[in-house]
Formats: sequence, C-alpha cells, structure tokens
Amino acid sequence: MTHSFALHIPGADLEPEPLDPEQIVSGNPEVTGKVVWESSDGKQIRGIWQITPGVVTDTEADELFVVISGSATIEVEGGPTLTVGPGDMAVLRAGDRTTWTVHETLRKAYAITL
Repeated sequence: MTHSFALHIPGADLEPEPLDPEQIVSGNPEVTGKVVWESSDGKQIRGIWQITPGVVTDTEADELFVVISGSATIEVEGGPTLTVGPGDMAVLRAGDRTTWTVHETLRKAYAITL
C-alpha cells in the first residue's frame, strides 16, 4: 500500500498460512493472516494474524501486537507467561522462544520489525 488507509480488523478476509508441523505441540491449530503494509526494504511489516485453538511453539521477531478477539497464554522461555485477550497489547522480543496455548480463536493486529 502506498497511501494511508483504514481497515476493519474483525471482518478482514485472511489467507491460509500453514504452520510447520514441528511447531504444533497439540491440537489442530490453523493460522490465517494478511500483510496490510510492508516497508520497501522489507524490515517493517504490519498485518493481521489469526490462530485457532491448540498449542504451538515459535521463535519470535521484534513484535508489538494488539489482540482483537480470542485469548491465549504465551509462555516465554526464560521469561514471563503472558495472558492476552481482547484489547491487550503485548511486546515480544526478537529471538524469544515461545509456546502459545490458544484457548479461543485469537485474532491480532501486529507490527513486526525484522
């Protein structure tokens, strides 16, 4: 996108983003998402991401996100356990190894710096 814009996050159409099977700890979580803006150098990304219930692991980028709907518990290896739900903002550091336990389908708006 080259211009300013507004987007209704709860109703935004998302595309499948298959998980690496090695990331799935339990359940059958499915991920969808949409990049809504990316800097010309590819180092700044803004978007929407959604995951259905289950438990998955990840290695994080430098990210700020706001939960739009749903809930999850995010265990940060060697750090805090974050409980997030609608209206909560969270910050993850690049390299954080996390385990996400998604209790109800979670949709978030995010800003990532690579």
